[in-house]
Amino acid sequence: MRILIVEDEQRLSATIADLLRRQGYTADTCHDGAVGLDHIESGIYDLVILDAMLPGLDGFSVLQQLRGSGNTIPVLMLTALGDVADRVKGLDSGADYYLTKPFDVQELLACVRLLLRRSGSEVRTDDAIACGDLRLDPGSFLLSCADRNVRLSRKEYDLMELLMRNFRIIVTKEQLLLKVWGYDSDAEDNNVEVYISFLRRKLTHLHSAVKIRTIRMVGYCLEVEE
Repeated sequence: MRILIVEDEQRLSATIADLLRRQGYTADTCHDGAVGLDHIESGIYDLVILDAMLPGLDGFSVLQQLRGSGNTIPVLMLTALGDVADRVKGLDSGADYYLTKPFDVQELLACVRLLLRRSGSEVRTDDAIACGDLRLDPGSFLLSCADRNVRLSRKEYDLMELLMRNFRIIVTKEQLLLKVWGYDSDAEDNNVEVYISFLRRKLTHLHSAVKIRTIRMVGYCLEVEE
């Protein structure tokens, strides 16, 4: 799960990002409302934590533009504006939850889990992903085939999960770069190619009938070899 934190207090945004990463989420940060809106509209995020008072474009305006365009991404508004009128404004603008600063860490994490669960995005650690003769375990990062298994790195896991959830559907290199490496990464196509080669070796080791097919100049998809 990839979460975007739009917060102009850089120390706070870094703290939240570190907290989320320790919980197994992928977290990106930005510190300007207009930049945040651009990031959100890329479509690579599963949840947004949004401050109300931001340079460039305030959080309420970001929300209004998102909801006005039909974007339904879950948004947790995190702000020092705790008056009832501010909370009402945030919720009316389209926030799914409104949490005031200072906040309790456990409450923040509970809100994140709640919003991801409501949107159907949350992957529970006991919900393995199956595809052909493969099984991918989110809790242990183990990729298994019959009685063989290998442990994946974080990037390998993220790539494999995306391919398995889009079985037989072409996933472009651009989609892989955005979803796995992030909006601000300087990773390029060859980074994807390197990790795809890692995964292919592991599929060979597992003796799996599932193969990663290259769609020239486009991307990749998973197929079962007859």
